Amino acid sequence: MSLDSVTLAELKEKLLAEKARLEDALSRFATKTDVPGEYETHMEEIGTDMDDNATEVEGYVGNIAVESNLEEELRDVLDALEKMEKGTYGICEKTGVEIALDRLRAYPAARTAILR
Repeated sequence: MSLDSVTLAELKEKLLAEKARLEDALSRFATKTDVPGEYETHMEEIGTDMDDNATEVEGYVGNIAVESNLEEELRDVLDALEKMEKGTYGICEKTGVEIALDRLRAYPAARTAILR
């Protein structure tokens, strides 16, 4: 099963929409760095007393965890888009077999095939 141009365009559209969604989510609490797909969380300044500082640190720590997860998803999307450009999209990184179309439609940034 080779992916035809219509299917590739459909999957690329999904990947670009997901890229925009992830970048929007990240931009709400982090700043884009010079490295593609990487952001830097900033700490919100609420106030100067101990309770405010504790709230700031708690929010920052929570945002770091969310940032990490969103960045990982974004890297997968960026890698998938790059593979489309190189002509290697849809190939399992572990086995070299083609990833099932149903899997790619469900998760266009899939890196691996599901083996049965």
